[in-house]
Order: sequence, then C-alpha cells, then structure tokens
Amino acid sequence: MIGTAGAAQLAAGPMLGYPAPRSALLWLQTDAPARVQVAWWPEGRPQERRTGAGITTEEAHRNTAHIDLAPLTPGTRYEYEVLIDGRPAAGLGVLSFRTTPLWQWRAPPPDFTVLTGSCAYFNDPEFDRPGRPYGDGYGIYQAMAAQQADLMLWLGDNLYLREADYASPSGMAARYRRDRSRPQLQDFLRSTPQAAIWDDHDYGTNDSGSAFVFKQASLDLFRDYWANPSYGLPGVPGIFTVLHLGDADFFLLDDRWYRDAPRAPETGDKALFGTAQLAWLKNALLESTARFRIIAAGGQLLNPNGRYDAWSRYPAEQGAFLAWLKEAGVKGVLFLSGDRHLTELLRIERPRGYPLYELTCSPLNSGPARVETASAARLPGTLVQARNFCALHFTGHGRERRLELAAFDVGGRELWRRAIPLTDLGYD
Repeated sequence: MIGTAGAAQLAAGPMLGYPAPRSALLWLQTDAPARVQVAWWPEGRPQERRTGAGITTEEAHRNTAHIDLAPLTPGTRYEYEVLIDGRPAAGLGVLSFRTTPLWQWRAPPPDFTVLTGSCAYFNDPEFDRPGRPYGDGYGIYQAMAAQQADLMLWLGDNLYLREADYASPSGMAARYRRDRSRPQLQDFLRSTPQAAIWDDHDYGTNDSGSAFVFKQASLDLFRDYWANPSYGLPGVPGIFTVLHLGDADFFLLDDRWYRDAPRAPETGDKALFGTAQLAWLKNALLESTARFRIIAAGGQLLNPNGRYDAWSRYPAEQGAFLAWLKEAGVKGVLFLSGDRHLTELLRIERPRGYPLYELTCSPLNSGPARVETASAARLPGTLVQARNFCALHFTGHGRERRLELAAFDVGGRELWRRAIPLTDLGYD
C-alpha cells in the first residue's frame, strides 16, 4: 500500500485490462472511497496530456474502479499517471501501455505473445490449513513481467478461498482484497494486459458448481476485480466472453456457474457448461474470422481420464460438442486449461479430422502435483511437475504462420517448446 497518511491510498494496481486498438481499460483499488482519475499522453509528448473525468470508488464495489481511456490511436504507446483526489498516487510515478495495432487489410498479422497459467496461492497463516505452507515461488511474477507479453490469461484458481472465506460473501471479499494487494503481483499487473476465467477455488468451495449459494456474490467479485471485455450475456449470467488479439480469438468459458455435480446421474442433459453457454460458443466460433480459435476453461477439456475434475465426467455434453466441432468444420481450434497442478500438452487424434491439442498449464505458485499417471495423449517431454507458466507465441507470415507453445520455470528458464503448424489446425 502506498500513499500519504490520512488520505485515501492506492491499495492495488493499476492493472492493465484487455487490450484494444482505440481504448485501454485500467483497473485499480483504493483503500477508502476516493475520486480517481487518469491522465495520459502519447509517449514523449506530454504537451498532449488529457485527464479523464474520473470515477469515485465505493465500498459497494470494494473501492475498485474500471477506467476506460478513449479515444486512443491504434498501435501507439501511451504514458499515464494515476490521480487520487486530485493528487498523483504517491510512489507510483509514470507508467505506460500500448494499444493494439490496426493491421487488418493493411499488413500481415503481427507477431504476439500470450502468457497463461493457473493456481496462484498466497500463504496466509491465520487461515491456511496446518502444516507445510502451500504457496511459494512468488518470483514467478517477476519472470512473467520480464516476458513483456501482449496478454496474460489467468486460467482459474487465481486465488484460493479458504474455509473461513467461502462461508460468507464478506469473507470471500476479504480474500480477494488481500490477495490482489500482494506486493509480488503489482509489477506484473502494471506491465502486462490481463484477462481471466475462474475455476472452483476462486469461485467457491472445492469442486463447487451451480449449487453454490453465494454464486452471485462470487460473480460480483469477479466483475469488480477483473477487467475482461464482458461477463456473460443479457439473460445468461456467468463470466464467459471472447477476446480478440491479432489473428486469434480467445473464447473464455465459465465451467462453474452451470455445472451439475459430477456425481449426478449420467443423463443426456448433465452439464458442465450448459445449453445456453454452449449455444453462444458455437455461434461465436462460426462467426469468428480469426485464424486461431483458442477455447479456454478452468478444468481439462480433452483428457479422457474421468478421475479428474474435467469435461470427460460429462460425456454426453462433451461428446455432442466435439461431434459438432467436426461436423461444422471449424478450423484453428486449440484448447487451454489449468487446475491440475501440472503442465502437459495433449494431442487427441480424430478420424477424418485434424488433431485437437490441449495445453494444460499449472501451477503458478501453489503446490505442484506429486504423483501423475501416464497419459497416452500427452506429448513426450511436456510434463512439468513444478511451478511454472506457459506462453503462446503467434509468429510468421502466410503459410509459415504458426503457433509455438512453451513452458517456463519460476525463474523464466524455458523448459520445453513445441511448434504447431497451420496444417495441424486444419489448414491446407
């Protein structure tokens, strides 16, 4: 926390939200209600400084603010300054961000990098279970900031609600507030645009789903603390959305709001994602003009091992969607997931169809999985059973365009890298 005694202070952030060509979304939190403004100008041209009207943070929204800076010029770096009650936020200084380029019909798609990972646990001895602390390796966020990526996509379990937390909405809010203000996170949140989905531990109880009684409070917290493009649809609540970056669309799914209990009877309507969300996903995939279509969820989507908290425990819904995906001829699909406290790259062969890849990336700084059974679908050399993060590099031009996946340890050392050519994504 930084600031002047007796005045409202910056408690967390600013965090860069999802990137766009003509605007930028900034998130921040103050420790008390305050008038928050942002002044911005093109890099090196302070004489063009503009100051937004500002937002008053309120206790009803945990003193968080989403500040939209617009209009901006595509492909331009801007500098900015945060003002709290008319004064520069003490100790923060001048920060910067870059708008995404307008390349369509003008140039080849740009190269860009997206980081991803899941399972972020910050120790809190008062509320942790007895025994060895579960969190460590907090330096991973400095290593991620050093990547200077174009986006970070959090794949769920972005914090861990403890037993005392999910017993009440106020307890859940206290966990969000405490973990978002961690000093280890701030440089990364300020340096790299951020987007997120959730999984069970940042939604509610372990393995929780549609029956969680505080689900609305959880959705309200997610909306307050993350700066995604949108959250569900009118009349269809949840956190699902789509994010456009370069020649990739990221379809971010909600695997909790509509989720039936895994032990529910195996009927044709047993759901993980639910009819309405999957109808949106299908139409969004068909409307997408992106070369790469990345589908992300908290739990694994393709792993056939039903022991885990994965889509395979909902075989009717999973099978129907995968059959539709093949019949519809949707190209360029790759799946992302977290949850498992390990990293692996799966490749699922399909008769008369291109193979489906799934990158599971976990954990960031929670405890790694200790025991793991072999998987026939796992590509050799991609299993990581240590804290790590992953990167998706979109590179090349024309027919040489490709997606490279890589995993890195907590210090930023590359552990493995795999290239996925367009031919493996259904393109000739």
